[in-house]
Order: sequence, then C-alpha cells, then structure tokens
Amino acid sequence: MPWQTKKAQPNGQCTRRGFLGLGTAAAMGIGSAFLKAAETGRKPLRAGMIGLDTSHVIAFTQTINSPKATGDLADVRIVAGYPGGSPDVPASWNRVKKFTEQLRGMGVEIVDSIEALLEKVDCVLLESVDGRPHLAQARPVLAARKPLFIDKPMAASLADVLAIFALAKKHNTPCFSSSSLRFASGFQAVRKGKFGKVVKCTAWSPMSIEPHHPDLFWYGVHGVEILFTIMGTGCQTVTRVSPTEVLGRWEGGREGRFVAKKGYGAEVEGTQGKGSAGSYEGHTPLLVEVCRFFKTGRSPVPEDETVEIFAFMEAADVSKSRGGAEVPIAEVLQRARQQQT
Repeated sequence: MPWQTKKAQPNGQCTRRGFLGLGTAAAMGIGSAFLKAAETGRKPLRAGMIGLDTSHVIAFTQTINSPKATGDLADVRIVAGYPGGSPDVPASWNRVKKFTEQLRGMGVEIVDSIEALLEKVDCVLLESVDGRPHLAQARPVLAARKPLFIDKPMAASLADVLAIFALAKKHNTPCFSSSSLRFASGFQAVRKGKFGKVVKCTAWSPMSIEPHHPDLFWYGVHGVEILFTIMGTGCQTVTRVSPTEVLGRWEGGREGRFVAKKGYGAEVEGTQGKGSAGSYEGHTPLLVEVCRFFKTGRSPVPEDETVEIFAFMEAADVSKSRGGAEVPIAEVLQRARQQQT
C-alpha cells in the first residue's frame, strides 16, 4: 500500500443512528459495485467493522456499498463485521443484535472475533458506541498493520487516546478519529479563512451523558470537534462555566466556547468579519475522507488536534470537580502521559 515502508510486509491491499427488507438489494449492490470496479480495473479495498452497536454501521455501509458510489467511496467496500457490544451500556446491548442482523441482510459477513475479521479485510472502521473498549479493540488492528478509522469517541479517556496513537506509531500504521461535523463545508470554510484569523468562537451540539464516560465524550464531542475545526490547536486553559458551557482560552488571547444545546453550529468572530459558520451536512463528507485515508494512509486530521480535543473535554470534567476552576491543558496532558508509564 502507498503508506507502507519498503521493509514492511504487505497485508494484502492495503453518530449513532434501521431498516429491513433491503438485504437482497444491498447484497446485489455490493456485487454490482465489485463488478463495476473490476470493469474499470480497480479492486475495492475490503473494509471491516468492529462494534455493530450503532446505527452508524448501517448508514455507513449503505453509503460506501451503494452501487451509485463514486470517487473514493467506490474504492472501498464493507465486507465483514464483528458485533462486539457492551453489556453495561443499554445504548449498545439493546441494539447490537438488531444492527448485526441488518448488516447480515445487506450481504456483510459476520464473524466471531476481531482476529477472524482481520484475515478478511484490508482496513477497519472501529464503530463500537462505547469508547472504553476502543484501545483493546484497536490493539490487534494496529499490530496487523491495517489502517484504522475510529468513530467518536476515540476513547473514554485521554490516556487511552494517547495509547492508541502510540500503538499506531509503534506499528507504523495510520489511524485517525473524527466526528462527521468536522467536514461540513461551512466549518471547513471558516477553518480556511472565511472570517480571517478567528478571535472568538462559540460552537454547540447536544450533550447527552453516558455514566461511563466524561461528560463531553459521549456526544458533546461533536460540538468540541466543531470548535477545534475552527480554532485549531493552542488551547491553554479550560473552565467549566456551567453544566452546559465550557470556556477555553487559546494562546494570543483567543477564546472558544462549547455550549450544549439542540442542533449543531457555531458563531465566529474573526479579523475579517463575523457570522454563522455552518451546520450538520450528514455523514458522507466524513466517509469520503475515511475512504481516501484507507487508500493513501494520510490522516485528514492532525494527531495533535485530536489529542487536544480530548484534553479539552477531560479538563472540562476536572474543572467541574473543582467547582469551575480554570484548569491548564498541560496539567491533564501530563497526568495522562504519566498513566502510560
């Protein structure tokens, strides 16, 4: 694969949202897509899914395996899945059987272990709705040198995020994680300078809480991803202003806020204007980036930005535990790194 070093031995080629009755059509879609690829001289990369307890596995497979897929989407096919599931998370355990059977009906092979999955695929989407098992699930994938996309949240702690990236480096295997909100055109336009250098930004998304995760990790991560897409790295301190509002102070006096509320969006003040930044545009822009990543091995999201997103969210919980005190990002990063030793 393009991302592999010459010394590496090749392994072949290279947000929680069902339907029934599409099994035969979907399976035919997979076959016709492979036929179309063969006719054009392209052999699609075989992708596998780990964690079939989120509606993302259905939506993503429908999009990637569609006979109408074009460009980078047409170069990847979901061919296998491992159910997984977390017994102590109702949002996982109550849905994993349903989504697994839907995928089976769509022509995706269901296997009984991650090791069995890795024998059948070139690249992996880690979809488990629960972030806690992500490190353990990512470990064999990275060791097998299969490019890995991890759906949100990347993990249930900053320490695990750092550990996953460390494993990716150790095994020279590309890996990235992102919310689909990052790639909405409005947010990307601001990142590229629509309002000049951003001085202030308030980004928002829903923030349902799952007790096994820090407050923002489960769903607030969408709004925080928007915030960092617009602001970039450089956040120095985090303050939990209220249960639903988090203030970040960036170097140079810049300021970014996450607010928990309905919908997705941002208001921005920049050196060349101000205004609304964008809204949710579905999962297809993310999947285009994921499929391109599987082909090239080049992450569309800087690692340090993902790390800082999780440091921001973890610092928000620390601030809450201290009655809303300001918490340095450096403090939570140091603590997470110490947990690696």
